[in-house]
Amino acid sequence: MEENTRLVNGHPHIRYTRETYPPDVATKKSAEFYKWLDKRRTVRDISDKPVPRELMENLVMSASSAPSGAHKQPWTFCLIADKKIKSEIRRAAEKEEFKSYSGRMSERWKRDLAPLGTDWHKPFLETAPWLVVVFKQVYEVDENRTKYNNYYVGESVGIACGLFLTALHNAGLVTLTHTPSPMNFLTRILNRPDSERPFLLLPVGYPQDEAYVPNIKRKSLNEVAVFYD
Repeated sequence: MEENTRLVNGHPHIRYTRETYPPDVATKKSAEFYKWLDKRRTVRDISDKPVPRELMENLVMSASSAPSGAHKQPWTFCLIADKKIKSEIRRAAEKEEFKSYSGRMSERWKRDLAPLGTDWHKPFLETAPWLVVVFKQVYEVDENRTKYNNYYVGESVGIACGLFLTALHNAGLVTLTHTPSPMNFLTRILNRPDSERPFLLLPVGYPQDEAYVPNIKRKSLNEVAVFYD
């Protein structure tokens, strides 16, 4: 057995090491991180400026550092730069969005969306240099074609997407979380297996030189947290 390694339930575990900080330093770092992350916004004015593939690869690997049920990592990130595929996705997404805005959505829902300035038109799906479609892997198939369900799939993929957004913000890029409903057209267009379900559609790129976002505020700490100390 190597040094700093031990067996747990017959499986090797390695010693965890990383830098830690005294409370005052950690508090300062957490405040700085919050102020930086609070600048992240949903942006629809996305530039067509190219984004290197290596940068996108790094974002995906950052997202894949997320925890997941039984470490199954039940996600597939599909990254699309092909113009024809992006156009096909836009046409299909706008078709579903038009149906939603024309009858599927309640009046209350549309009122809640009004301050965001969004409608069924989604030009950013073609303008953005990359579309990222995240699929959740509902089950796995072994060599005998036996199906095994993955664990906590929605929670795991959601956390990975959160890390993806954070990594993207860190790289100076912008996006918006798009969920046209239903999203089955993404499975068809991208020829994904039956074991996967579309989870999130993200146009990724740099903001336009003149990009505008809604003048809205996030909830305060008292509105999102309850302390029992």
